[in-house]
Amino acid sequence: MDTQKEPEITVFAAMSLTNALTDIEKEYVKKHKVRVSYNFAASTTLQRQIEKGASADVFISASDIQTDALEKLGLLAVNSREDILTNELVIVAHKESEISINDPNDILQNAISRLAIGQPEIVPAGFYAKEVLKHFDLWDRIQPQLIFGTDVRATLAYVSTGNVDVAFVYQTDTTVSERVKVIYRFPPNTHSTIAYPAAILKDSKQKKIAKEYIDFLKTPAAYLIFDKHGFRHLSTDPSHQNSPNELK
Repeated sequence: MDTQKEPEITVFAAMSLTNALTDIEKEYVKKHKVRVSYNFAASTTLQRQIEKGASADVFISASDIQTDALEKLGLLAVNSREDILTNELVIVAHKESEISINDPNDILQNAISRLAIGQPEIVPAGFYAKEVLKHFDLWDRIQPQLIFGTDVRATLAYVSTGNVDVAFVYQTDTTVSERVKVIYRFPPNTHSTIAYPAAILKDSKQKKIAKEYIDFLKTPAAYLIFDKHGFRHLSTDPSHQNSPNELK
């Protein structure tokens, strides 16, 4: 009699992937007798946990910065890293708000007294938000209005609960709340390329299964789910450049 437990992998993934990867897991386990344990948090939080010895098999960040850091420390399996997804940075307001933004400078209007972004040093969405605000020479001018979220979902919650007037989040985050609406979309050339690199951890005891999991994320079945949640896969996104390490 076979009494062996199903193999299990642990995936550390950016908070913005929560809903999509949770749905993908349901499809993955149908085809593979593998359990998937997720740890969702801000990408830098996950990076720091791994650096301190947290056990994980796969790391999926919302930017290259955190993956670069782990790679430089020798914590990733050689040649296991690949970009799988991209996203879009947007400004959202509560669905009942009358605020409109036709140009980034409109965030200086009197109707906007509180503006939420992710903490730039921890949250990739906040890093991209700071980039666009600097791009339009707005960063220093809006300091008194800024509220910082601990991750992108916390940032979204500020606006969905009415605690701020607008927030900078990913397009994909808008699919999880019916209480917000997109009022502005930033062109890709106003910030670094938003890339989601996936990699296997060097100390993983399940490297083969981890590779199979990452490969599954690139299948048509997974792409259908990613599409539903607003993600775009890099192989079909013309705005993505072939130089993933753009974030300095």
